[in-house]
Amino acid sequence: MAVTPDDNELTYNGATLGDAGKVLLLACGALAREVLAVRDANGWTHLDVTCLPAILHNTPERIPDAVTEAVTNHRADYDRIYVLYADCGTGGLLEAQCKRLGVQMMRGPHCYSFFEGNEAFAARDEFTAFYLTDFLVRQFDAFVWKPLGLDRHPSLRDMYFGNYEKLVYQAQTDDPALTAKAQECADRLNLPLERRFTGYGDLENEMRAFVAD
Repeated sequence: MAVTPDDNELTYNGATLGDAGKVLLLACGALAREVLAVRDANGWTHLDVTCLPAILHNTPERIPDAVTEAVTNHRADYDRIYVLYADCGTGGLLEAQCKRLGVQMMRGPHCYSFFEGNEAFAARDEFTAFYLTDFLVRQFDAFVWKPLGLDRHPSLRDMYFGNYEKLVYQAQTDDPALTAKAQECADRLNLPLERRFTGYGDLENEMRAFVAD
């Protein structure tokens, strides 16, 4: 069972977890804990996991090139490579790149969708909700507060979030401490909190399909 790096390492540097498998899962660092949990619970010891820095989500235009570089660097070492990213704000560019590379990727627009289940998320048709996952609750300052300059200019909060109606915390785990932190995040954004326990959603389904492929 792999030891997950700390969240700051996953945010800024990514990580390689395992070096003895025949199949590589190339994932976003924000998914590391969940991917490892699904892998280990199912005994899929032939799967290695390499995570790119999660902070790439703040500059999604860089994701396709980062994935391309990683696939190119690892291709010779594995029988198959699967990309555990959804579109993630790349406007279809990541999907096009994966097709050129001949590798499969996750379905869905982003992790908020596949954690909830792509069909269920689409059916909600929510445009005024701001979403956080377990990882993003833990890394709220690194992904939201500081990049938006709210640590220096808190008065900007209403300009950024004035049109949102709620903060939705999609919980992958039942962790009272994370729920309390999500409430703190909602309070800082002056939004009501809605907690939804999603578990791993379609992430586990997609991984299972990759294994069966």
